[in-house]
Amino acid sequence: MNTSPRQKILIVDDEPDIRELLEITLGRMKLDTFSARNLGEAQALLRRDTFDLCLTDMRLPDGTGLELVQHIQQRHPQLPVAMITAYGSLETAINALKAGAFDFLTKPVDLARLRELVTTALRMPATGNVCTSIDRRLLGDSLPMRNLRNQIDKLARSQAPVYISGESGSGKELAARLIHEQGPRASRPFVPVNCGAIASELMESEFFGHRKGSFTGAVDDKPGLFQAAHGGTLFLDEVADLPLSMQVKLLRAIQEKAVRSIGGQQETVVDVRILCATHKDLDAEVAAERFRQDLYYRLNVIELRVPSLRERRDDIEALASHMLKRLANGTGQPAARLHPQALEALKNYRFPGNVRELENVLERAHTLCENRVIEADDLRLSEGNCAVEGGMADLTQIDNLEAYLENVERKLILQALEETRWNRTAAAQRLNLSFRSMRYRLKKLGLD
Repeated sequence: MNTSPRQKILIVDDEPDIRELLEITLGRMKLDTFSARNLGEAQALLRRDTFDLCLTDMRLPDGTGLELVQHIQQRHPQLPVAMITAYGSLETAINALKAGAFDFLTKPVDLARLRELVTTALRMPATGNVCTSIDRRLLGDSLPMRNLRNQIDKLARSQAPVYISGESGSGKELAARLIHEQGPRASRPFVPVNCGAIASELMESEFFGHRKGSFTGAVDDKPGLFQAAHGGTLFLDEVADLPLSMQVKLLRAIQEKAVRSIGGQQETVVDVRILCATHKDLDAEVAAERFRQDLYYRLNVIELRVPSLRERRDDIEALASHMLKRLANGTGQPAARLHPQALEALKNYRFPGNVRELENVLERAHTLCENRVIEADDLRLSEGNCAVEGGMADLTQIDNLEAYLENVERKLILQALEETRWNRTAAAQRLNLSFRSMRYRLKKLGLD
């Protein structure tokens, strides 16, 4: 006999018919329900008891569901809240997700979708386990990394679509995996796909699947990426590389929560959380009409920015130590250590390839070094990406004055940006440039 306590759901709605529908449906799921007719009653219940999920209507007699979401975020941050909105109120739903809501439902309530949402929300892991795992996987104690870990912790407790921005090699896929692994979909598939690596003529088949005989070469039924990710997370890496024709089809799949395979007669319902990333400026892609604005709004409900390695130089020592220990595993030898000059060289390097480049540099140096000590020369860092040092350059080493001056200009501008936390106006003032001149130089140097 199962004697474990039943999970408790708080229902907040002023319509008796809606409350009754939710109570009956959740009761059949072996869940205890508690109902409130307005914001005041809901807050009173929250003071007296603890709940595992809250379902709230957007419009309440004495306030809004958004106010309740904000109240719960401040006083009961571990409690997932789902918003119930009128049909077509997408903007309201997005505002709720940005405020911290777990997910949303539209009226009239689809009972299958309701059961699916409740089941997912009640699988939420304990917060302590989440923080421990994120700390272990996402190394670094710099302020940008502490902020990133906090954001991932919050985003894992939501079903909102997330757009992950950042430079190549900065760790965007790791951030996506952590959001998935620390959330309620952790036991379900995480399906990453590089949108730029799929031939355009194969995209529809890859995303939505195909039926046997639907085209030449379709010798068997094949499920697509959406079907493979059902119940879990689909991570669209380099999403800006999708052709416009595929963007239309992707938007429809996200809106309808259903896909039709090539040659199929019926749509298949899919329950997928969408995370996406690109190293490109998605706003600029929209402005240039290479990326659909309506798809952008669907994907970019919440943006998560992964900092570059240049923005967290204080983490380089800890990252390098961790990577060197991992390289030594299985060799039967102690990990190599960095000579102080080698560590200083790493801290002064721009790392255009970010963490991925640091890994490659250390792997090469680990192989080349003598006596388990990595010297600065073992790193073989590209001189063009080393920090500007004081003093004059050796003119005998300069074979292209224009390229050399451009490189110096790039280093000085990057240094000013880093020192001002990438505030372009402040960086321009530091360099005694007008903002217009600064913007021109950033574009010319490929830093915009």
